[in-house]
Amino acid sequence: MSSFFSIVFLLCMTMAFGAYLRPGYYSNSCPEAESIVREVMEKNLIKEPRSLASVMRFQFHDCFVNGCDASMLLDDTPNMLGEKLALANINSLRSYEVIDEAKEAVEKACPGIVSCADILIIASRDAVALTGGPDWQVKLGRLDSLSASQEASNDIMPSPRSNASYLIDLFQKYNLSVKDLVALSGSHSIGKARCFSIMFRLYNQSGSGKPDPAIQPGFRAELNKLCPQDVDQNVTGNLDATPEKFDNQYFKDLVSGRGFLNSDQTLYTFDQTRPFVTQFSVDQQGFFDAFVEGMIKMGDLQSGRPGEIRRNCRMTRTQTSESRNMRTCIHLKSW
Repeated sequence: MSSFFSIVFLLCMTMAFGAYLRPGYYSNSCPEAESIVREVMEKNLIKEPRSLASVMRFQFHDCFVNGCDASMLLDDTPNMLGEKLALANINSLRSYEVIDEAKEAVEKACPGIVSCADILIIASRDAVALTGGPDWQVKLGRLDSLSASQEASNDIMPSPRSNASYLIDLFQKYNLSVKDLVALSGSHSIGKARCFSIMFRLYNQSGSGKPDPAIQPGFRAELNKLCPQDVDQNVTGNLDATPEKFDNQYFKDLVSGRGFLNSDQTLYTFDQTRPFVTQFSVDQQGFFDAFVEGMIKMGDLQSGRPGEIRRNCRMTRTQTSESRNMRTCIHLKSW
């Protein structure tokens, strides 16, 4: 196929897939897709519970950078720096192999039908549902990107040092409200984070040489023990008191000054976000409803750029073909 017709084909595919996201998109072409992904997630919940929290966060790190297109799953190439080593992702995002496993299982049932971007969205939903949170219908029909951008990820994704004002501005760029911001921050209801992310809070908040005064004293003593100044900063701590259960404990912890990350605790100390933190701390169903609404809105973020259905989530189809051809050449040479 000529390059011109390839571009036209990809543009048409983008219009067909990206513009009309809907529940049940694969009901005819691959009806078992969602159940296959959930089965993989169930297995990984047993094998390593933390992996579900890691997979859930993929949706955030993917969708905010040029839309929900699985760009963050692409490995680096000689001509492209991918997003896995971006500042917000390196040494932080993990469990990519869970998506690999889900993709392999779906490919066996329905080769070349279900995008990695959709698998990521399904798996993120399942991570919430399987740890006690809400379940919902996900809209599907995305294409996988043809490239990734480490630069874009560095420019967009917030740091654990971010304050509520910065986060509000960031979310508004994606038409996500203050309520969406607070509800989606509840993704930290499950999982862990590294000492690296809180050392400044404990020992040098805002360059003061002192700890963050918003940390409850007893909790600060716990964190100082977990993360002393000479600690291996890859040591991890729980993001809330129930790190394997998706619930509203995260918000209760913020109200009591026990938020692990600065970007979490600031949601309670900032006037615009505090009312929603307070509400969700006493209304778990209200939090669940708002979280689902926010996840669906975030899942609607699309780049409008050409795309494809990858066979391997870590590389484009062109790269897959080149790799296959290279292996064939090596085999023939050896033979």
